[in-house]
Amino acid sequence: MCREGLEEREKENLSPRAAKSCETKGRLCPEEKCSIRTDYQRDRDRIIHSKAFRRLMHKTQVFLAPEGDHFRTRLTHTIEVSQIARTIARGLSLNEDLTEAIALGHDLGHTPFGHSGEDVLDKLHEGGFKHNVQSLRVVDVLEGKKGVNGRGLNLTFEVRDGIACHTGSAAPKTLEGQVVRVSDRIAYINHDIDDALRSGIISVNDLPKDCIQRLGGDHSSRINTLVTDVMANSLSGAAISMSGECAECMGKLRSFMFEEVYHSPKVKKYEDLDRVEKAIKHLYEHYCANPGRLPDELRAMIGEFGLREMVKDYVAGMTDRFAMNLYDDISSLCST
Repeated sequence: MCREGLEEREKENLSPRAAKSCETKGRLCPEEKCSIRTDYQRDRDRIIHSKAFRRLMHKTQVFLAPEGDHFRTRLTHTIEVSQIARTIARGLSLNEDLTEAIALGHDLGHTPFGHSGEDVLDKLHEGGFKHNVQSLRVVDVLEGKKGVNGRGLNLTFEVRDGIACHTGSAAPKTLEGQVVRVSDRIAYINHDIDDALRSGIISVNDLPKDCIQRLGGDHSSRINTLVTDVMANSLSGAAISMSGECAECMGKLRSFMFEEVYHSPKVKKYEDLDRVEKAIKHLYEHYCANPGRLPDELRAMIGEFGLREMVKDYVAGMTDRFAMNLYDDISSLCST
């Protein structure tokens, strides 16, 4: 089916509240439409084929040095968010293609070593660091050659808005973006519980009993309860929402995870956190002092964006493994 046929199908089958691809607010740089794919399908494909998306497979979710093959990475988290978000969007007759594109792109700007790496870079970099802001910078500047000044993926306004607003104080302007925002929380809290249980950091009996009783005793039951609840509370109205009871349970589980897992020395040993901080700080300062060692494409943008901005981009884009190996190499050279 051609793009026009797909656009007509959206008009016929999607909710009046859904974002239709033919009604997009457009791209930063106008470009000719694809004959086969809608604009949102095209955005999804551009994200999937980006280098930043591939690097997510080697970026930490929670555990800095997991001993096992089944712990989540930033890529598996992204896929789980996409699956949950598409289920909700389908149930509400919203635009699945837009929802999927936002979900797949929402964490492209995450640092190595998860939120631990983000915290370090936030302290180091003038103006701070937020991964949602960096995700937008990735798709607007650092990936591709289709946008302003021949840079970026040149995504649609709706996808860019959803990526930028998947966290933080500003709500996404589309319901599809709001679906991704709530799906991100459903995914990370529940799969982080799953990983923590598998690792032995916590046991089922440690989890808040009232929350487990309301949401379910296992991973799939909790996600099913929350997805069903979001759909039931979002069938009408101008926003995607969760019932007060489920939202309260999610808040309790989140607080529990911060106290017992995210800040636990069993998960993030002090020596690991210290090594992460040293590595990112050393890499950041090294490239600020030696800009000639930056990759050519980043060095070429120093005049436009400034040296520290380009160093931040380089360090934030690294995978855990690459960052640590590079830190070891640079440290050994400095000591000889």
